Amino acid sequence: MPAIPKSGPSLFLGIELGIDQLRASIVDDTLELVGVECVDFDSELPEYKTQGGIFTTPGEAYTTPVEMWLKGLDALFEKLHRNYDLTKIKAIGGAAQHALVWWKSTTVPSLSTLDPHVPLHQHFPSHIFSLPNTPTAQDTSSQTHALAIEALLGGPDHMAARVGICANASMVAAQMLRVRETWQQEVWARTGRIQLASAFLASLITGKWTSMGDTEACATGAWVHAANQLATPSGQGYWDEGVLDIVGGSREEGRRVRGWLGDVDATGGSRRVGNVSRYLIDRYGFDPETIVSSFTTDYLASYLSLLPSPGDAVLSFGPIDSLIAPAQLYMPTRLFNLFPHPAQDSSEKRKYIAVISSRNADVPRALVRDMYTKSWSAFDRLVAIVPPGGSIGLDDKLFSFWHLQPDSYPFTRVKGIYRFETGVKVNEFRDLRANPRCLVESQLLTFRVKWAKMVSTGVLGPRKSGVSPTPTPLATTRPSIAHSSLGLPFDPYDHTPLPTRILATGAAANFPSVANVVGDLFNAPIFLPLTQIDSAQVVPHRNAPAEGYPSRASLGSAYVARWVWSREWGAGGLGVFEDEMKRLLGKRWISTGGALLRSNVNGAPSTIGGYTPGSGANSGTSTPFGHPGGRSGLGNTVFVEEDEDEEIERERISQVTGGLIVPKAGIIGGGPGGVAYNTSAFGTDRLRTQTGSTIDSLSSGTSPGGAPSSVFTTPDLGLGNLGVLTPVGGLSANSAAASANGGSTGAATPTTPTPLTPVVALATSDTEAQIGLAKVAEPDVDAFMTYAAIVPEYSRLETMVVKGIV
Repeated sequence: MPAIPKSGPSLFLGIELGIDQLRASIVDDTLELVGVECVDFDSELPEYKTQGGIFTTPGEAYTTPVEMWLKGLDALFEKLHRNYDLTKIKAIGGAAQHALVWWKSTTVPSLSTLDPHVPLHQHFPSHIFSLPNTPTAQDTSSQTHALAIEALLGGPDHMAARVGICANASMVAAQMLRVRETWQQEVWARTGRIQLASAFLASLITGKWTSMGDTEACATGAWVHAANQLATPSGQGYWDEGVLDIVGGSREEGRRVRGWLGDVDATGGSRRVGNVSRYLIDRYGFDPETIVSSFTTDYLASYLSLLPSPGDAVLSFGPIDSLIAPAQLYMPTRLFNLFPHPAQDSSEKRKYIAVISSRNADVPRALVRDMYTKSWSAFDRLVAIVPPGGSIGLDDKLFSFWHLQPDSYPFTRVKGIYRFETGVKVNEFRDLRANPRCLVESQLLTFRVKWAKMVSTGVLGPRKSGVSPTPTPLATTRPSIAHSSLGLPFDPYDHTPLPTRILATGAAANFPSVANVVGDLFNAPIFLPLTQIDSAQVVPHRNAPAEGYPSRASLGSAYVARWVWSREWGAGGLGVFEDEMKRLLGKRWISTGGALLRSNVNGAPSTIGGYTPGSGANSGTSTPFGHPGGRSGLGNTVFVEEDEDEEIERERISQVTGGLIVPKAGIIGGGPGGVAYNTSAFGTDRLRTQTGSTIDSLSSGTSPGGAPSSVFTTPDLGLGNLGVLTPVGGLSANSAAASANGGSTGAATPTTPTPLTPVVALATSDTEAQIGLAKVAEPDVDAFMTYAAIVPEYSRLETMVVKGIV
């Protein structure tokens, strides 16, 4: 990558230790992107033989080698040193995946005296760690240990009230307990210090041992937050000795664990944790005055990069899906996780972030793609074409629950695939084409229900009036029904408690069909970062950004570095992180005459065709449950696309859906060089994101009433083949399975899958555009009402699945 000029403005570096890559983003003092670098673990460090940066082993264990991180960090700094003038870096921020580093007690090194002529990975070889391959956030092998801790603390409610969260496999306390019970002598007895990956990374960069922040401590399952009613009279948080004793197995071992964890930095992330290390100064040429801000967890850094406002929600798709929202009060319950905001001044009123998460995310989506389609494009088409609830009828909606991994409350003991048709459990839907749509709906309906329950606790604070994104016709479109009669603690038809905007990230958000379903279900406009929209035109279905495009976590870390630097050096600005970042971006917007933020640094135009997919590992394009080619027993419902049938059915569907709107010229593929958006696009009128299938089959008619409802424009599945996917050789599912597994039954020759056509930007206001967001889907009140009618039955079936009575 060409080096930037050796003169210019102050620069700020954000580093992300991701699961599959190490990434760095550099911004200037106006937050304009000026540099991007990354190290892909699989391709650039092949000697470790990881897939997507991890090892998968029996027992739902997902681990990664710590030494690989160090070697990747060496490679990343080499790239930065080669391509940028690092003396202009004024501050460094960072984020890391949720994982632990286990140091041996006999070999814990001095970080401040490293030889700058020797790379980091030689200073810290694998034998220096008592657990060389550490579990990642996806690891669920400690689920039973988490449940054991929860039971000893009195159940999920008591545990949440005590340490802020209830049982989940990722919490540090559960992982430590598993290590003690599994490797008492090999690992536990040899350990001298434990660090979260974020603190580990910060320690290497500052050259001194760095404490975890209050935010990270609240995710361990062993920390009592200062705002907790159990906190000390002085308002200080502390490690819960009862939990540490459970982890250690005795009071003596519990005290030893307390020493491993160290102190917690509860200052709020607004101050430097140190300056850049002498090692990095001498080896790579950093300025000795470069400060280092506090590091945090990757998904929270991504959240910070989007600068959400009160009333917003951030929906992050990935190996773990998360719905994240700004919270005003510390009211921990088993319904959600609650963390202190990682970038706030200790003098301001404390702010929090509420997180609802689901482990059954990318893996079920990839499995459904493999079982029922041959490409992500076909998956997207089926989600788009199948009606809400899987059928047009009001009383025969289809529901599915895909729980392939143990999840957080209330799904801690649920595992399996459950399908319901007309309220009855079935092994498979009669129409197999409904599976992709029903999966996506199930994943989002779970968030919809959990959000309503979270709002009812009051943790998000009072709702502002007059911020509804669409006029509400509810009083005239439905009879007055008490929600208690529906068996729910909330009214599913009332959209006012729902987010006013949803800011989405992750590979699944690139699917036009998924973006539309989110907008319909939450009755809110959907926004994506411009960096992701552009990157999706190059690599449509990877969580990792395309080459030259920044990751959100590294950008968020660079933003925090910029904020802390301005406070440290008295450079003015606002005390609230989000307010200051928006001020800087607004100032830049005015000075540039409304120019959009740069989305990449390689200058390559975004194109839909002709891209070269990356490995896709760990990004929703792969699954540990098998792949096409040797489809195993899971392939008993495999379909393939056939060009001739598809062309015929496109013509038929075009007639059925004659009321759909044709996108205006200049939006899809619209700007120079085929970019997904341009400045003029933000002033045009565009109503709905369309999928590849609907783009191909749209007519020129328009709807006088605005955005068409997906309730009324979806073709009747009973009319026959959709043309998106057809059974292999026209056979039944069982015959198709025989053919896919080498049986004697003949089958049609599969065609090359059509690449996914990702989302593109719709008309977006200046308010969102200046902070780097673009609208990709509008809400649809009619579709929202349809989903509102589905919510009670979904909740009833979900309760049955949780209780194990199906």
